[in-house]
Amino acid sequence: MSACTTPMSIQNLQYKPVVFVHGNGDSAALWLTTVWRFESNGWPANLLHTIDVPYPLAREADDKPQAGRSSTAEHMQVLKDKVDAVLAQTGAKQVILIGNSRGGNAIRNYICNGGGAQRVSHAIIGGGTHHGVQAIPGLNDASEFSGAGPFLRQLNAPKNHKGDEVCGPTQWMTIRSDTNDKYAQPDGLWLGMKGRATLVGFDGPELKGALNVVIPKIDHRETSFSPAAFEASYQFLTGHAPLHNMTTQSQIELNGKVFGLGVNPLQADSGNFVNNLPLQGAKLSIYETHTHTGQRRGAAVHQSSISTDGHWGPFKANSRAAYEFELTADGYATTHIYRSPFARSSNIVHMRPERLAASDRTTQSLVIWTRPRGYFDANRDTMMLDGKTDIPGVAKGMSAGISSVRIRMDESPQRSVAAEFNGEQLKGLTWPASQGHITVLELTY
Repeated sequence: MSACTTPMSIQNLQYKPVVFVHGNGDSAALWLTTVWRFESNGWPANLLHTIDVPYPLAREADDKPQAGRSSTAEHMQVLKDKVDAVLAQTGAKQVILIGNSRGGNAIRNYICNGGGAQRVSHAIIGGGTHHGVQAIPGLNDASEFSGAGPFLRQLNAPKNHKGDEVCGPTQWMTIRSDTNDKYAQPDGLWLGMKGRATLVGFDGPELKGALNVVIPKIDHRETSFSPAAFEASYQFLTGHAPLHNMTTQSQIELNGKVFGLGVNPLQADSGNFVNNLPLQGAKLSIYETHTHTGQRRGAAVHQSSISTDGHWGPFKANSRAAYEFELTADGYATTHIYRSPFARSSNIVHMRPERLAASDRTTQSLVIWTRPRGYFDANRDTMMLDGKTDIPGVAKGMSAGISSVRIRMDESPQRSVAAEFNGEQLKGLTWPASQGHITVLELTY
């Protein structure tokens, strides 16, 4: 661990507003548990802000327009606009920026090139692609993830006589894994070029001049969304450890947005990639479920039609109850999302329906098990899906790199399907793919 910064006491910090910046292809929803942890340790909820970047996937070549993708300049502008809005709303003079992966590129670009140096007191970046996911000269140098390309070379140019890669009076911290970040690997396995050197090391997410924290065994997403990453961030900001991991509220209120897919979420032929755009006209029904079977306990406890802003709530929920979220929309599969109980209120419970390819409309049920805030790791995690500990695509002896798996099972009769990950348990039901249904078991932790 190296350091050039001094943490501020919580009295001096005076609870500055925080803006959380998600990564490539992600949304604000990934910050759900991080926000809960800040709230549980006294940070005012009205000072915790997130962004949803439209078309959150990076362009393949940053200097060439690409439908459904965003450039580094567009990404930075979204962040700049959010910071301006938060400062105007709160009356604060500075914000704290916390980002994951590609979000770190926008944070660095804003502070170093976008006029943000005086507006950001602290910057925390987990799993940053600061030196590229690969740095091979001539291999897609135009990508913002190329360590040999102009975007990162400019950001990494020495800022002073010490060769620091950070700029401004901002206090910087990075969080990385020791060897388990799929995008900081010497070998190109996760980039589709196994056996080829990436010219990037395990220390790629570090920045010279920052406080660089290494947490063993965490994966790329856990550099931001794990309890250990929160503890490191809180310590950096306040000078002391948090008192709580997470406290539970009994009566909670949930809200979020329903997003679609593609360039135009209302046009099925415009693509199946994430877009963070509201899926107007979609319908949501929420059912409380039996935690042991996944069966519905009765009629829907909340229903809504999605309008232009994408919001589906608010919904007054019970923090001890498990829920099924049933989404329907033209051009999409009827998607049944099963979630474990929510510990606290949140307005970033985002979701989206899936699309079914013609080849998926078989006489079997399709079940998707997903972990948005981390990856599955056979070397460290205790996992079980439908009674089996062998998870498709997740093998021992390799770094963590898979966050979603799909299995098929007999469509009839309908039955319960269970998943367990390091103590978090999910129960759902199978639904007929031949009739356009999909089951999603979505982990929170």
